[in-house]
Amino acid sequence: MKIGELATASSTAIDTIRYYEREGLLPAPARTQGGFRVYEAPHLERLQFIRFCRGLDMSLDEVRVLLRVKDAPGGDCGDVNALLDAHIGHVSRRIKELRSLEKQLRELRERCGEAQRADQCGILTGLAAAAQESPAPAAGGSHLRSVHSH
Repeated sequence: MKIGELATASSTAIDTIRYYEREGLLPAPARTQGGFRVYEAPHLERLQFIRFCRGLDMSLDEVRVLLRVKDAPGGDCGDVNALLDAHIGHVSRRIKELRSLEKQLRELRERCGEAQRADQCGILTGLAAAAQESPAPAAGGSHLRSVHSH
């Protein structure tokens, strides 16, 4: 199949497929005489595996470890167990962070029970006060960030 067909079959953007190839996660496909990439069923299976792991919020480095072990079926899976244990720890920490975030947002929400003039809004006043007390979030930071870096 061509890259567009692989993209459709895996619900993956073409640029993402090419990125995974460059990163060595997805092996380079054979090419036709005209230079078109020709993907086969193992490419689709591997891409689906990568996408599923990414859906579990695993980093590309974690996926690399999993693929390395998967590609050596006779080897030991101890690295997989350790990786998953560490990932569970990252997720648990992120859940605690999100619970704290939820608590802060609920406390802010309680400051303004009904619509009123913006200069009297308890939420905006609370946000402004908190912004004065706390340093600004790091550039690129987001409450939707991954559970861990790289």
